[in-house]
Amino acid sequence: MKKIASIRKASLWVFILSFISVNICLIFSQIFIYIDSGIPESSGSFFNSWKIYNVGDAIGEKGIPWIIPYFDGVASISRVVRVYPNYLIFKPAMWLTGILLIRYWVLNKNLVKDLNIDYKDINKCFYFGISSAVFLIIHSIFLGVKFDLSIYKLFRRLVLVLFIIFEVAAQFYLIKIFIQNKHKIKDLINIKILFLKKILVYSLITVAILIFPFLPFNNL
Repeated sequence: MKKIASIRKASLWVFILSFISVNICLIFSQIFIYIDSGIPESSGSFFNSWKIYNVGDAIGEKGIPWIIPYFDGVASISRVVRVYPNYLIFKPAMWLTGILLIRYWVLNKNLVKDLNIDYKDINKCFYFGISSAVFLIIHSIFLGVKFDLSIYKLFRRLVLVLFIIFEVAAQFYLIKIFIQNKHKIKDLINIKILFLKKILVYSLITVAILIFPFLPFNNL
């Protein structure tokens, strides 16, 4: 079915854009030579005589041979992508990702309606999905923009949290629709993959509920 193929392409490109942009920033942050002249203005990470990163921006200056934030926790992904010039790569990638997410949820809504299945939750799914994409775009717009204001820091964190919550909620309702109508879609969608996705989403919801009381809201 053409719509299913389009949905798969959209979801694949969401993954590719996110994965490539993050890892390009990770590599760039570590491949340039760090020079400490003793003067902050003339110190940093350089390519020949061209200064790429200011002091404190490149994670390569920590002196560790190779930092992999996914595993070692030395630096967060957010810390890596929000500095100049990394955000020049990451921000446009996230804008495109947000647009692709909007397309993804529009295609899913149309697919559910075309299959003529029970879709009483499709509007919830659609609105949560579109909202999550919008929050992602807003978050990426303000990435790397610094204001020493508590309300601004709270706004940025709130936008990021809402993106995550709304995306998980949208996936929850989409899976609920497909599971309830699995006998009608078994020839179009791999039911085993669908149940694996259900386990993943439910696991994310469970983890979020468990860690919620321990979040440092007083430091927002």
